[in-house]
Amino acid sequence: METAYQTRRAELQTYFDETASATWQKLTSNAPVSGIRATVRAGREAMHAEVLSWLPEDMTGLRVLDAGCGTGTFAVAAARRGAEVIAIDIARSLVETAAERILDPVIRNRITWRVGDMTREDLGAFDHVVAMDSIIHYEAPDMAAMVARILPRIRRSAIFTYAPRTPLLTAMHAAGKFFPRSDRAPAIVPVSGKRLMRLMSEHTGASWAAGRNHRVNSTFYISEAREVVRR
Repeated sequence: METAYQTRRAELQTYFDETASATWQKLTSNAPVSGIRATVRAGREAMHAEVLSWLPEDMTGLRVLDAGCGTGTFAVAAARRGAEVIAIDIARSLVETAAERILDPVIRNRITWRVGDMTREDLGAFDHVVAMDSIIHYEAPDMAAMVARILPRIRRSAIFTYAPRTPLLTAMHAAGKFFPRSDRAPAIVPVSGKRLMRLMSEHTGASWAAGRNHRVNSTFYISEAREVVRR
């Protein structure tokens, strides 16, 4: 897993830190966007609301990991509920944007921003971890291994999203391979939810159980959230 994971991570870091940084910052703001990107924004907002609803309304005293925080939407929402948040992403430009957007000093003091790998052990232990749209570019075995690396340090639940294997997403993934390599964004990899959960169970054993799941289909944004909870 190591070589493939590290290679893919390096590709993603370059893409989100350089090529797509301005686009991603605009997508996660209130700035006008194209029709296609508007459906992506709407889908992400719907998924964000769903994932947040799976967490306690009062998170005072809880420690939360925003794994692949991007521009910090979830980190800020969790901090508003009182959580102490560690927000980490491989793209330094997005982390810097996230930190700059926070004007409320109370919220600012509840979030610690990091640049690097979300699976690093020195981040410590957490009550909850959320990885929203941050592992969708990896193959299923790597996705399962990434989540499994974090789970031993999670006390309550982990929530992550992936691109479900649907005919549309599979066709889009195949079509993307015909573009010149220099023109491609890192492809989202459609995976089977059943296979992903099976792979995860091989890593985690009986200490974790499957929780809720929810799918959002907003034209160009198709994503499914899964929850695993500590037994």
